[in-house]
Amino acid sequence: MQTNPRLNIRQVTWANPVGADLRAAQQAELDGRFGTTEHEPGPAPSEADTAVFVVAYEKCSGQPLGCGGLRMLDASTAEVKRLYVVPYARGSGVASSILAALEAQAHAHGFTVIAAEAGSAQSDGRSFYQSAGFAEVPNFGPYVGISGSHCYSKHLDSHSASHTAMA
Repeated sequence: MQTNPRLNIRQVTWANPVGADLRAAQQAELDGRFGTTEHEPGPAPSEADTAVFVVAYEKCSGQPLGCGGLRMLDASTAEVKRLYVVPYARGSGVASSILAALEAQAHAHGFTVIAAEAGSAQSDGRSFYQSAGFAEVPNFGPYVGISGSHCYSKHLDSHSASHTAMA
C-alpha cells in the first residue's frame, strides 16, 4: 500500500486511537470553517460502513500525518471519507498518497467507482479531487439538495488503480 517513499501508510481499524485523533482534528477544523458542527448531512461514517481506513505516518519520525477511509455506498461504489492531513504537512503529497492508497484498496475490494464530496468551505478539497481525476457529478445520497455541496466520482479499473498507486 506504499505510494510515497517518505510515508508508511497503514490500514488500521476505525477504532484505532491515532485515527480517531486525526478524525477529531479534521472535524474541529471543519467546525471552524463552516462555523457550525452541523456540516455533514446524513449519518457519520462508522466502523460498520467503513470498508478501509488508513493512517499515513512519516517514516523518519513516526509521526501521524493524515488519514482517510472508504465508506461503502453499494456493492460497486465507495465514498472517500475523513481524508485529512495535519496542517504542517499539507502540500507535501501526503493527501495524494492517502488517496492513491484508498483507490488501490477500493479496487482490491471490488469497487469500480470511488466518490467524494467537498462543501462550500472546502475549495481546497474541490481542487484536490479535480486534480486527482475526479469528475463533478450530481449530488448523491445525503448531499442531494444541499446547496454548496460538490460531489465527485472516478471510475476505477486495474489500470487506473495501479497507475494511481505508483504516483
